[in-house]
Amino acid sequence: MRFFIPTVAAAVLSVGVAQADTRRLPSGAVIPVRFETALSSAHSDPEDRVRAIVRANVIGDGGVVIPAGSEIRGHVLSAKRPGRVKGRGQLALRFDEVNINGRWHRISTQRISVVADDSHKRDAAMIGGGAGAGAIIGAIKDGKEGAAKGALIGAGTGTGAVLVTRGKEAEIGSGARWRVRLAQPLVVG
Repeated sequence: MRFFIPTVAAAVLSVGVAQADTRRLPSGAVIPVRFETALSSAHSDPEDRVRAIVRANVIGDGGVVIPAGSEIRGHVLSAKRPGRVKGRGQLALRFDEVNINGRWHRISTQRISVVADDSHKRDAAMIGGGAGAGAIIGAIKDGKEGAAKGALIGAGTGTGAVLVTRGKEAEIGSGARWRVRLAQPLVVG
């Protein structure tokens, strides 16, 4: 019967091999992703799952840390619909795990926030367009006085349309390409 007695050299060699297999990404490292999940401030809710695919190899200490094609998952943090007169659609999310070579690893990314474009120009155009159309119709019907009355009625109609219409929603479409940053280092070993 033989007994294996580990030597100091064998122990040092096994530690060296384990360290050589460890790959690291520092905080702030960029992960290029393509969203597989479509998100919108109109339809998404906090805690909804988000899925994306890593678009290119992410290189760090020790070589490729996250291979292209890896799945990355997270969740919606908040979703706020725009108001009828003011406010813009808002959406926030964060990724919290990545599948590297069949194994899931916890990650912490920086928050991704999307705010919809301002709709004030569109609102002004609706009100102004209503006033202009009302003035033309009033002028045709009743001359100068009719134009003034028509402009007021048209502006009121345009304002009413603005009051019942929400602003733009914040959205991230399926297939959207983003660059996600790590909030904390990732060690894969």
